[in-house]
Amino acid sequence: MLKGKKVVLREKRLEDAANDYKWRSDEELARLDAAPVLGIPYIDFLESYADELRFQGSQRRRFAVETLDGRHIGNCMYYDIDADKGQVELGIMIGDRDYWDQGYGTDAITTLVGHIFNTTRLERIYLNTLEWNIRAQRCFEKCGFVPVGRSKRYSRDLVVMELYQSSWRKGASLKVDQSTNRKQEG
Repeated sequence: MLKGKKVVLREKRLEDAANDYKWRSDEELARLDAAPVLGIPYIDFLESYADELRFQGSQRRRFAVETLDGRHIGNCMYYDIDADKGQVELGIMIGDRDYWDQGYGTDAITTLVGHIFNTTRLERIYLNTLEWNIRAQRCFEKCGFVPVGRSKRYSRDLVVMELYQSSWRKGASLKVDQSTNRKQEG
């Protein structure tokens, strides 16, 4: 379990299936996630979901995003771990609209990035976000990601963003220095 300022990231559980099914069946959320709308019955989804939980591979880590009081509001993950290149891809979705634009996504990403850089030897985290999804891009930029290029996936135009461990550590130390200075000044 990883604790941020507003969220807790925890391992996925079978009880998350109902929310995940609802979110993956939602047209707007699917569009924001650049994914097809889920079109299978819940019972089939639940069966494959249980299999995924039982047989998680070593190339990805999935987390549920919960509020501090335990409400499941979304998911995040890192995947396509490439130890040789020292990099991994990151993804996030806040499925509960009641928690949009309040910093929950930013806190989840910051918490996950800290976990990756503090517990692995990976040097680079990258992500692909839809070119028109400015809200997501701003969130990622708040977390230290910078746009580095464009790509295309399934005929969708994407912005590639990245964050290096050295930049992240530098930014983290600046935040500590700034908070220390404020306390000393006050």
